[in-house]
Amino acid sequence: MPLIRPDLDTLPAYVPGRAIAGAIKLASNEVSLPPTAPVLAAIAEAAAAGNRYPDLAVTGLTARLAEHLGVDTGRISIGCGSVSICQQLVQATCLEPSDEVVFAWRSFESYPIVAHIGGATMRRVPLDADFRHDIDGMIAAVTPKTRLVLVCSPNNPTGTVVTRAEMERLLTAVGPDVLVALDEAYFEYVDDPAAVNGMALLDAYPNLVVLRTFSKAYRLAALRVGYSVSTPEVATALRKVCSPFSVSSVAQAGAIAALDNADELLAACTDVQSERIRVRDVLLQAGYTVPPTQSNFVWLPLGERTAPFDAHCLDNKVIVRPFASDGVRVTVSAPEENDAFLAAAQSFVD
Repeated sequence: MPLIRPDLDTLPAYVPGRAIAGAIKLASNEVSLPPTAPVLAAIAEAAAAGNRYPDLAVTGLTARLAEHLGVDTGRISIGCGSVSICQQLVQATCLEPSDEVVFAWRSFESYPIVAHIGGATMRRVPLDADFRHDIDGMIAAVTPKTRLVLVCSPNNPTGTVVTRAEMERLLTAVGPDVLVALDEAYFEYVDDPAAVNGMALLDAYPNLVVLRTFSKAYRLAALRVGYSVSTPEVATALRKVCSPFSVSSVAQAGAIAALDNADELLAACTDVQSERIRVRDVLLQAGYTVPPTQSNFVWLPLGERTAPFDAHCLDNKVIVRPFASDGVRVTVSAPEENDAFLAAAQSFVD
């Protein structure tokens, strides 16, 4: 047998949301609406040149993002989804097995995977009693060996946010030698004025990297394109460790068209904001614990009831996303799909 890294036997596997014919899928935080007509047209046009390699430097999307965000092109790095950039961050910062990556837990399930693949040491900081990042705990977890801190806001899977004041306290405390990545994959759904906006902090904190994606509010999950904004030095390092041609021409064309059609696409976020309030209120009335969410999903910390609840929802033709014995995450979707989930939740008897 070829020699394979033995530590891969302990690598946690990423568990995708299930898809079952005839069932409502609320497991992957996908938007139920398709891309808009102008975006679909751009995708189709780009697909016609599928025999050609994509632009290695992703020049067109980089320029369009720079215009959209009001930053220089040299500060932007494009990747195959923001999760790919998370892995690039580990590769760019961690050289020795003793180099550390700090992140909250439970948070985005790819964090331990990319840290493990990068050969880094993981330092997980439990969420606080309100299912939020324990910023003081994360600060205390930073050591001289810490190279990277990952912050997810809104946090996946709990939907809670880090405030601007908390983020500034973290950035100041860890110092300029530790890179802090703010993963804002669900930024477009945030309406809490106290929540952090990474772009507003970039100039004051050179050790900050902001990650965003086109997979959620922009409805391009299948095309896998995300980006980061940072100092030019960090952006250059990320481009060096990026797999060549990882962003397809189709993805680039779709993302550019989505930015051009942003007003229509992002207008749908207000529907999600209304529905998540309604969904949470019904769940609270039914006796569930549900933290306030600023994303397009809700979190039910069910503990040992997680597996029975998941099975009950599936019996009712609704697919939710269970996380071991911690709880379930449920996508906030169209009203009729949300109603199907709420009916299942209200009829659950453990």
